Amino acid sequence: MKHHFEIKVPHGKLVVVDVSVEDGRITGTQVSGDFFLEPDEAYEALGPALEGASISETTAELQARLDNALARIHDVALHGFSTNDVAVAVRRAVSGGTDFTDHEWEIIHPGPLPTRVNVALDELMLDQVAAGTRGPTLRFWEWEDKATVIGSYQSYVNEVEPEGVEKYGIQVVRRISGGGAMFMEGGNCITYSLYVPGSLVAGLSYEDSYAYLDQWVLAALARHGVNAWYVPINDITS
Repeated sequence: MKHHFEIKVPHGKLVVVDVSVEDGRITGTQVSGDFFLEPDEAYEALGPALEGASISETTAELQARLDNALARIHDVALHGFSTNDVAVAVRRAVSGGTDFTDHEWEIIHPGPLPTRVNVALDELMLDQVAAGTRGPTLRFWEWEDKATVIGSYQSYVNEVEPEGVEKYGIQVVRRISGGGAMFMEGGNCITYSLYVPGSLVAGLSYEDSYAYLDQWVLAALARHGVNAWYVPINDITS
């Protein structure tokens, strides 16, 4: 069985892999792209380095195979990509991964809504995508009130002051995802949610999936002159 995947390295080059698999093991790998690699011997070593690898091997294990092969060659120089990028592409290929461009997206911007409705929609739409009744969706939230949204695993008493909640008329709600508490106010923040099938992050680690799903946001901000960057595990800062 043949598997194909392409990744555009952020601020780098395109990496394309075509992987042949039999009985759960890689039998051949063709790596291509617009990257630069010296000497030619190094390029010729990439595919053979992965032969025999199990399709269940992690990205780190696949990268180790590539690094070991290149370590035997003198004066190797990779430009616009790394062995990790190749390993990620191979892992995504054999895991049935898809890219943003493989899907038809629905963009939803319903305007200002009550906090509780916004949070309820988050759970509803995620369940719909998981059930296959909705395709990949990007939803922009707008708020008509002031709210503090706490993470799924946070403690109410440790995150908010009840007196302040009452005094300032703050809605406090708990979302279905992890992470920290956030203060939201109508007209003063941009909030969005991605609802995606598992294939979009197939082959990525939990942490790497956040970085991958945030790439489009960073690119969009850059086009508007905002120099923002990703901070693991789930933050964007500038």
